[in-house]
Amino acid sequence: MMRGNESGDEISGLRQVTAPSESSFISGSRLRVMKSADATTPRAMWRQDGNVQILELAGDWHRGGGEVVVSGKASGQSITRYQTDALGSFDSILPAFLLANLRSHARGESGLPSLEGLPADLRGLLELALEVPEELADHGGEGKPPAMMRLGKLSLNVWSATKDVVEFIGQCSLSLVRWITGRARFRSKDLWVCVQECGVEALPIVTLISFLIGMILAFVGNAQLTNFGANLLVADLVAIAMVREMGVVMTAIIMSGRTGAAFAAHIGSMKSNEEIDALRTAGFDPFDFLVLPRLLGLVLMMPLLTVYSNVIGILGGMLVGALVGIPAVLFWNETLLSITLTTSMLGVIKSVFFGAVIAISGCMQGMRAGKSSAAVGEATTHAIVASITWIVVLDSAFAAIFTLLGI
Repeated sequence: MMRGNESGDEISGLRQVTAPSESSFISGSRLRVMKSADATTPRAMWRQDGNVQILELAGDWHRGGGEVVVSGKASGQSITRYQTDALGSFDSILPAFLLANLRSHARGESGLPSLEGLPADLRGLLELALEVPEELADHGGEGKPPAMMRLGKLSLNVWSATKDVVEFIGQCSLSLVRWITGRARFRSKDLWVCVQECGVEALPIVTLISFLIGMILAFVGNAQLTNFGANLLVADLVAIAMVREMGVVMTAIIMSGRTGAAFAAHIGSMKSNEEIDALRTAGFDPFDFLVLPRLLGLVLMMPLLTVYSNVIGILGGMLVGALVGIPAVLFWNETLLSITLTTSMLGVIKSVFFGAVIAISGCMQGMRAGKSSAAVGEATTHAIVASITWIVVLDSAFAAIFTLLGI
């Protein structure tokens, strides 16, 4: 027999060898046949019996036990039967060798390939490995799941996420009912800490953003209205835009990035440290102890922050008005004439719902987070994205409702 080139391919420490003209189970391998092999040398011999392809296995298959002697030629069809009369002991090398052959020769066929003739323990291991489908990689469109399969998976994911949201909202509602009836157990100190974090500590960033938004609205409005000699209407523009939309929306977005993310990170860290499991073991409901104080604190503070944002935004517009020649007293009087009690309450009403959405999104992502630091970061990101998305959706719904009501 002729000696070929040595192969650089290895499977867990063993190299298989074959004649240069014969194919390997690994495409492109250059293998050789040993001149002689004793009874313990791992050997794999293909032979064809009519339409039946048989793979004979012999020797001891062990890590570092020597090179695999391969003889015969493997056809493109799947292996029909195995012959293991001369097979000795083996470890993970033999399952790896067989699994590579099964995946390469049985690809595209329906069902599992035949494992007839293999020892019971080895057959069970291969059946378990073949039950798990290979991950499909998209290489130029090859292996890409069908469109209907992708649509089905997307539908299932959407349905699962919807059920999770509905379930979490239901748990929060039950917790609120227990609080109203005096049966919810949580520390009142936690509620006041949440009120402080959602209220007083948020004032600096709310002040800055609202003041700048008011100035921007005034600058844009003055640039356009001056062309018509109606720059006094800048006061109307700033006041109506702030109390109806910009004040509450900007405050909600600020609280999403600041407070909602903090809720998700805090609760997610507690879950990764198994503190939530400890609360359940001690007899505390995590929704009462963790979610309820945060939900109440944010819902109570959002209307106050919205009113504060509206006032600061109007003051920012007033500053720009003074710079462009509108006296502050005239600007203020025009502001009072442009807004009514109903108009000023629209943003406050929306703020309650926005606050609930932010708290629920943050707490839900924290409660659903995995038990790792990376999972906590992902939960924080998902909380911000989800809360901002729902804020925009709810604001659009409120705008449509108010328009239909003529408000």
